[in-house]
Amino acid sequence: MSTQQTANELIPHSATHPGVLIADELEVRDDINQKELAHLLGVKTSFLNEIIKGKRPITADTALLLEKALGIPADFWLKFQTQYDLDVARIKEKNIEKVKNIEIWNVIKTFVPIADFKKMGHLTDSIEENINKIYEIFKVNNINDFIDQFANRKFAYYRKSEKLTVNEKNLFSWSALAEYEASLMSVCEFNENNQLGLLEELKNIFYRNNNLIESIKSTLSKFGIKLIILKKFDKTPVEGYSFWSDDNPTVVLSLRYNRVDYVAFTLFHELGHIFLHLVENKEYKFLDIDDKTRTVYEDEADNFARNNLIPINLWKKFKTIKFPVQDKSILTFSNEHQIHPSIVFGRMCFENKNFKIKTSISKEIN
Repeated sequence: MSTQQTANELIPHSATHPGVLIADELEVRDDINQKELAHLLGVKTSFLNEIIKGKRPITADTALLLEKALGIPADFWLKFQTQYDLDVARIKEKNIEKVKNIEIWNVIKTFVPIADFKKMGHLTDSIEENINKIYEIFKVNNINDFIDQFANRKFAYYRKSEKLTVNEKNLFSWSALAEYEASLMSVCEFNENNQLGLLEELKNIFYRNNNLIESIKSTLSKFGIKLIILKKFDKTPVEGYSFWSDDNPTVVLSLRYNRVDYVAFTLFHELGHIFLHLVENKEYKFLDIDDKTRTVYEDEADNFARNNLIPINLWKKFKTIKFPVQDKSILTFSNEHQIHPSIVFGRMCFENKNFKIKTSISKEIN
């Protein structure tokens, strides 16, 4: 526990003036009352009454007089008065700090989706603790740096959706939280030369579809890639996010849809950013939202995902089957090449721009 924390915990709710003790002393004594005590002290009754009510301090002269009149040492009265003065000052300082924290928190609330952060367990009922937590997540030291962070936060080739409503403050908060959670993770050393082995292992995991998300996370960790699952915030149609965290590349998935083909494509798309772009420039950050404006980097990541999930030569073979392909043919192709059938079905729908085809193929994540 820090000295500051100890001091804060010792600050009383209200300060107790030593005049209270004079009143208590007079109450238990039968030999003297307030008027008589004032006479002994050589002061007016109104003067003593103001001390008792906390409207006047006990000075050194008054403390010596009380010592003679009541037999209670002058040091006691002066120490009590000093403690009262300190408590008053600390309470005042604490209240000023409270007002300051409320003002800071009101600013933070305009930038951060507080309800989402609370739901995820990052915030408590303490404003002071919450401010410090926000500063930690956004890697800033004060409110001005926090505001600047939103003004300066950039993503490589990020474009605002032309069709969807995007709350950019929520989007930036989501990405900052993702980076914070990634900073807390430790995985194995990353080696870009292990790309083929990683992709093959992942394809087998998708084909088996058994404890899918945990299996993916474990495999990526073994190959030195961090995986964060972070539910999207309101008006943030984000699908994935890839960036460099410390010495490791990182993939963040929002899991907007509980489908094997969706997760597979999104993951491989982000891996495309890693192997094609991030290994060349670790400063890039690729934030992918639904219906994003196309860039060459996004096209490259899309092609990486498609051609690694289903190799070009196999897809050309599959496309010879008359569209729409029957479920039986999809399952035969899937089992023959160990590619999950929903991945095959999803690509077929995409390339034919028809997502209303009925199917009995299971797409749900296990």
